[in-house]
Formats: sequence, structure tokens, C-alpha cells
Amino acid sequence: MQARSALFDLYGDYLRARGGQAPVAALVKLLAPLGIAAPAVRTAVSRMVRQGWLTPVRLPAGPGYALTPKAVRRLDEAAARIYRTGQPAWDGQFDLIMVVDPPTTRSARSRLAANLAFLGYGMLNDRVWISPHPSAEVAGPLAEAGVRYDRFRATLTEDGETAASLLERAWDLKGLAGAYEQFMAELTPVVAGVAAEGDDEAAYRARFQLVHAWRTFLFRDPHLPPTLLPTDWPGHAAARFFDQHASRLRPAADRFVDLCLS
Repeated sequence: MQARSALFDLYGDYLRARGGQAPVAALVKLLAPLGIAAPAVRTAVSRMVRQGWLTPVRLPAGPGYALTPKAVRRLDEAAARIYRTGQPAWDGQFDLIMVVDPPTTRSARSRLAANLAFLGYGMLNDRVWISPHPSAEVAGPLAEAGVRYDRFRATLTEDGETAASLLERAWDLKGLAGAYEQFMAELTPVVAGVAAEGDDEAAYRARFQLVHAWRTFLFRDPHLPPTLLPTDWPGHAAARFFDQHASRLRPAADRFVDLCLS
């Protein structure tokens, strides 16, 4: 587990609800159970400051770091998808984005692709992206990439491409299904043997690993409407697994976080 991604998880899952800030010493304590050493924490914090995710603050317990407005927006968006409670209604239309002039460098194209994938968009080609759920945030990464684009609401026609074929082009659903099955297989021994009462640090460590692994699906799963998915879609079972253990271990994990912050 990399220190930078662990810090995003820590701020998003625990510190956002506690004011979005923490002393450096507490950050080190909270990442130590995950095998992340203090120098790696400080290096990752410095990098996140340069990237505009964190800002230095002076706290009663000493120097610390707080979330920037940019980070708050991204973490709130992520939390709404991590702890999703149901599927939004779908009107049968796709949000279609046609990029007029794609970024000229590979790094800029990769960054735009990652940002659009995070928002649930699938790529049909380097100029066309689709999603069944229009995102209010999509203008941000497009503006950041400095590209011109057109945006439409689109419906599949009877004599056009089938929905199944379109989905296969836009997303690797077979790979995603396998990833969900692997997630449950790998995380079951991590969380199943940890009691909700007893060792708070062990519960925190197990829950952190669970949420960290689940968060990776933010970049892979477009959260397609049930009508577009097979009835035995493993993502449904994986979501139930995550909800059960994330809720069960939360009180003990919260106690450990509060202890470190105090």
C-alpha cells in the first residue's frame, strides 16, 4: 500500500468527518499499523501539498495538514460512491462526450482518461466517452485538459449497435467481474477473523485494507444500471460483503482513530 493512496483513504474515510485536518504526528501513528514508515508519510504529504490536495495548518497539537476545497469535493464524490445505498434510476439515455481536439501529450491524455474513468465514463475511442449517468463534475477534468468538446444525450437506435456490444467496447466488464470475485476471495480472510469488539487497532487495520481495496473500483466500475448487467453480476455480492464488514468494524476503527488523534 502506497503512502499517498493510504493518506487519501485516511482523510476520506476518517478525517473528513473530523474537520478534515490532523497533526503530522497523528498521521504517522495512523499509518504505522499498515506498515507505512514515517519518512514515507512525510514525503507523501509534501507531494499532496504540491498537487493541491493538502495545505499546512497550525494545530494545538503541532503542525498539521488540512484538506483543500479541491480535495473535499473529490473525497465527498468518492464517499458517495463507496457507500452507495442503491442504484439511481436510468432513463435509457447515455451521456456522450465528443472531444474535438484530444490532448497532444501521452501524459495529458492518460490524466484525462483517468479522471473521466473515475467519474464513470467509458472510452469508445480517444475522442468519444459515454456514461449512463451524467456527472456534474465532468466539465472540470475537460477544462483542466484544455480540450474543446461537444456533449449530447444519446439513445441507442434499433438498427444501431446493441447495448451489450456498446458496453463491451466502453468497459472491460469481464475483467471487472473477475476483479470483484478476487476482491471477496482475498479480503475474506482479512476481515472475517477480526472481532468487532476487542483489539481496536486490528479492526482498524483490517477495515482500512477493506476500504482501500474497495476504493480501487472507483476507477473501474461505471455503476451501470441493473438493466444493463447480468442477473448474477458479482459486483452485487461484493457490495454486500463490503457493506457488512465495513459497518461491523467501523466502531472499533473509530475508537482507534480517536485515540491517535487525542
